[in-house]
Amino acid sequence: MPSADENDAAFSFEELAAAYFDCRRSKRNTASALEFEADLERNLERLHAELLEGGYRPGPSICFAITRPKPREVWAAGFRDRVVHHLLYNRIGPRFERAFIADSCACIRGRGTLYAARRLEAKIRSQTENWRRQGWYLKADLSNFFVSIDKRILRELLAARVREPWWLALAEQIVLHDPRPDAQIQGRPDKLALIPPHKSLWRQPAHLGLPIGNLSSQFFANIYLDVLDRHVKHDLRARHYIRYVDDLVLLHESPQQLNAWRADIEAFLPERLAVRLNPAKTVLQPIDHGIDFVGHLIKPWRRTIRRRTFNEALQRLASMSSAQIYESANSYFGLLRQASHSHHNRAQLANLVRRRGHAVDHQLIKAYRRAV
Repeated sequence: MPSADENDAAFSFEELAAAYFDCRRSKRNTASALEFEADLERNLERLHAELLEGGYRPGPSICFAITRPKPREVWAAGFRDRVVHHLLYNRIGPRFERAFIADSCACIRGRGTLYAARRLEAKIRSQTENWRRQGWYLKADLSNFFVSIDKRILRELLAARVREPWWLALAEQIVLHDPRPDAQIQGRPDKLALIPPHKSLWRQPAHLGLPIGNLSSQFFANIYLDVLDRHVKHDLRARHYIRYVDDLVLLHESPQQLNAWRADIEAFLPERLAVRLNPAKTVLQPIDHGIDFVGHLIKPWRRTIRRRTFNEALQRLASMSSAQIYESANSYFGLLRQASHSHHNRAQLANLVRRRGHAVDHQLIKAYRRAV
């Protein structure tokens, strides 16, 4: 990539430091973060110089598999590279996000799962006139989305809005970087073997796929699917539509209209973005049957946490060590509080936590540390 001295897109050391502080909020205890912080000032100065002089190159990533809720491949860039991802996002992210529709969620400040669940609930109430009339919903997701993203198309979408040569070159370097040649495999190989070939980045051609697990990939995914959002809202003129990463929901009084929109989207996606809907996960049903979205189940007059998620929480708390109960229980209490109707589930969770020796407040929203 070119040096920043060749154009007016140079950035300050303070911007890099801000990116570092953003990055460490969630990654401070990782091995690469601790190594970077051991000589923080020198490492930041070295990274700053490499970026400005054009000598920066992404380092090796760690690849491992998770099995909950299903087998999935995760790629973790080194802490140093994550700082660069935040630097890029802080500079170019706002210009893209200002243009996103309000119904694009995930990896946007203030638009997490709770925002998405509440916004869908408000749309349902509007469509059904506060549950007084019947409506229908179409729920779909994209098949193997992250490993199907075409980097060439993404590069064009970035170039349309990033006019500064240096920042565009940095974005392209991150997009086009292939983490596989020098990747470090972590964890048990048999877990990676559980991932089907069509869901693995290892099995994709070089021009396809972004590594799941990096801020940059989530941000780029939103840029990619903004094309779909605009098509649905502006061309199809769908009033009630929402998307969270690659999960999308449309509402309408007519199932025929939803089927027509589905057919249009099924034709649009392969032609424009080289991705497809997953036919096995496309659902068309009456709204009052309930919509399962971002971990919430929205039914007439109530919104609850998905039952499977809650049952898994109970099983994990019942089997984990006492030392882990406090933090995990409060995490689950926080999750349950996002639902509009959660008292029964919080009471069940509280009973389990008490049996494990911890106290719970009378509002059933907080666990206390076990007395030693």
